[in-house]
Amino acid sequence: MLEFCCVSGWLVLMLVCWSPAASGTNVVIQRDAQFDMTYDDTVTSDNQTIYSYNHTVSRNKTEGVRVSVELLSESAVSPVLFVVRQKQAVLSFQVPLILRGLYQRKYQYTQVGRTLCQPPTKAVAETQFFYVDVSTLSSAGIHYQLRVSRVDSFTLQTDRNSASMRRRPNHSSSSMCFLTCGHSDREGKLAETSLLVMSIQDIQCPVYDLDNNVAFIGMYQTMTTTAAITVQRKDFPSNSFYVVVVVKTEDEACGGPLRFYPLLPDELLDAGNRSKTLDVIVSPAINSEVYVMGMLFCLGIFLSFYLLTFLVACVENKRMNRKREGLLNPDASPAETASLLGKAPVSPYEYGSFADNGSTLSSEAVTDSLASADGNYGYMDRSLESVARSRQESLSSVEEDDYDTLADIDSDKNIVRTKKFLCVSDLARKDKRILSKKYQIYFWNIATIAVFYALPVIQLVITYQTVVNVTGNQDICYYNFLCAHPLGALSSFNNILSNLGYVMLGLLFLLIVLQRDILHNRALERNESTALECGIPKHFGLYYAMGTALMMEGLLSACYHVCPNYTNFQFDTSFMYMIAGLCMLKLYQKRHPDINASAYSAYACLAAVIFFSVLGVVFGKGNTAFWIVFSVIHILATMLLSTQLYYMGRWRLDSGILRRILYVIYTDCIRQCSGPMYIDRMVLLVMGNIVNWSLASYGLIKRPNDFASYLLAIAICNLLLYFAFYIIMKLRSGERIQCLALVCILFTAVVWGFALFFFFQGLSTWQKTPAESREHNRECILLSFFDDHDIWHFLSSIAMFGSFLVLLTMDDDLDTVQRDKIYVF
Repeated sequence: MLEFCCVSGWLVLMLVCWSPAASGTNVVIQRDAQFDMTYDDTVTSDNQTIYSYNHTVSRNKTEGVRVSVELLSESAVSPVLFVVRQKQAVLSFQVPLILRGLYQRKYQYTQVGRTLCQPPTKAVAETQFFYVDVSTLSSAGIHYQLRVSRVDSFTLQTDRNSASMRRRPNHSSSSMCFLTCGHSDREGKLAETSLLVMSIQDIQCPVYDLDNNVAFIGMYQTMTTTAAITVQRKDFPSNSFYVVVVVKTEDEACGGPLRFYPLLPDELLDAGNRSKTLDVIVSPAINSEVYVMGMLFCLGIFLSFYLLTFLVACVENKRMNRKREGLLNPDASPAETASLLGKAPVSPYEYGSFADNGSTLSSEAVTDSLASADGNYGYMDRSLESVARSRQESLSSVEEDDYDTLADIDSDKNIVRTKKFLCVSDLARKDKRILSKKYQIYFWNIATIAVFYALPVIQLVITYQTVVNVTGNQDICYYNFLCAHPLGALSSFNNILSNLGYVMLGLLFLLIVLQRDILHNRALERNESTALECGIPKHFGLYYAMGTALMMEGLLSACYHVCPNYTNFQFDTSFMYMIAGLCMLKLYQKRHPDINASAYSAYACLAAVIFFSVLGVVFGKGNTAFWIVFSVIHILATMLLSTQLYYMGRWRLDSGILRRILYVIYTDCIRQCSGPMYIDRMVLLVMGNIVNWSLASYGLIKRPNDFASYLLAIAICNLLLYFAFYIIMKLRSGERIQCLALVCILFTAVVWGFALFFFFQGLSTWQKTPAESREHNRECILLSFFDDHDIWHFLSSIAMFGSFLVLLTMDDDLDTVQRDKIYVF
């Protein structure tokens, strides 16, 4: 009886479980399928079809399998689900396939192709099965086609011919590549400009090969016509990887303006015929010997400048020793002795002589009196003891503005600075010790700025590089991928190494300045007349600041090239503005030591320039209002600076400025037309205003996209204009340029020309999308390690170093000339 009850219970349970099946028809059809055969079939919610495939998997041979599906029914209410079951992976997709673009725009595809990965096997050969299940929830029949085929050229090898393939957004593609060397470069070249994503993934199943999941693992980058990814062995322990290529549904997915905005978000869009043919090339990357050669080449170039500087210093020291021996030689001629004592010889020409009878001289105690009534400057002999005594008296006060506290001296200052012809002695009246301290502030300020600027920059670029390495998104950084050689965690080591020249040559310049500073201080301690009363006043603070700025330019440029992009461009340009500004200040300081700008005001102005640079990059692209405001500020700043330079600082910007301007216009232009009092200064300022007004007009009309380069061009144009004016006026005043300075000028000009040629090659640009930027990428051109931009780094660092040497040596011919013989311009 008990057994009968148990059997009855099981029967009831079976009836309950199978009652749904009895009420409806759900037929499962399984059929053996063959490769390279097309199956036309229909599927409904009442039937499910399973296709069974078998193939031989070899451990020594890798084959790819491709599943292609096309939906033939035009108005399918429900999608058809395809599930591919492999030994160690399951892949599913629906047809129609819906891919989403920007703003959730939907693109529908009725043809879908997926590439299957090969399951691993330990046997030499093994027969494996995989199944394709087809099902739907549609009550109406949906007609479809299914085809499974083997993929030709699925395996890529280094040093082999390239693989050509044609892909669409709904047809994914993957190939397997085996590494045969330390690194390998993956390069894709395309005939069309449709956007696609190239991904490098580890060997695992399933392969992420759809538009919405291709970025999940591995490394990837977008491309239009050219792309390259450097693969390192350490990232793929199995010595093989998948190359996945996916065509995007729309080009705007990776940046750029939208062609239109969808009005109906649920409306399905037609993507059109977005197909792409590409060639995939696998080539071995450079080996460690090329890395070593590149580093040795870089070090060798810049160490040679140290050696050359040492040889020049030895020759110069030997010449100076001979000069001192000549000073003690009793047979020396009076002219030679006068020259060695700091006295200008009578022939062959007289420094600073002018034909204008209205010339006047400085009233300073150490200034020589007039030797003749026609305005030619004479020289009154003076012993070393008297010079030492006057020097000792001048050091009794250490306040920079002591003479400004007395009314008569203040009046004298106003008179001196408004003379028609000024000499350096007129503008070198303040105490040297205080001026040296004033100009040393330039160095300490820029050193402080460098520390506070560099530390967060280094931290930020390390974070950028970490994000790139972890996510695999190579669209973050704008490298020249065709010549980007990784080392350790750095993706483009060669672009960082090439900045070494700025640091090494900046340090060398600091050593040269330090040596000159020491020699000058020793000469002052010996009370030499040439150091006390001759030549351009020696203030080395700005030189130290220039050398520090050059070193910081190298450091920050290297930081920028760790991951160059839109958000950190300022790292590479900030100290370029600093260098240009410091060079102009140094040129002005040479002949105007008393009235040069303080470090605080100078750096405040440079900070304003950098501030406008950031605003221009962020808001200036196509913004007419910004360009109008900037052009007005540019012109006003040019006019204010021109007034400051013309009147030597003897004017005030206050409420009465407009009244004084109108009065000058009335008296000098309307009532009596008279020429400018300071013709040379006026010529420079007129030329400067023409250049700056032209640049402002160009910016307002053209509105260039690269505002940072535009602003840097303004600074460089003004620097070159002032430098050319200085050289011309120096020669016009009867001065000469010594051989060393002339060699530096010619050498620097030639190097700058070659440097600018390589700079304008434009290997990448963050003003475009990452894919568009890669269209400008080029191969390495030097030692298979350095590209055009690296050569720009080499040459520009040498050119900047040469420019600094020109500023340092161009007035060496005046070292034995009294300061009241040196003309101010």
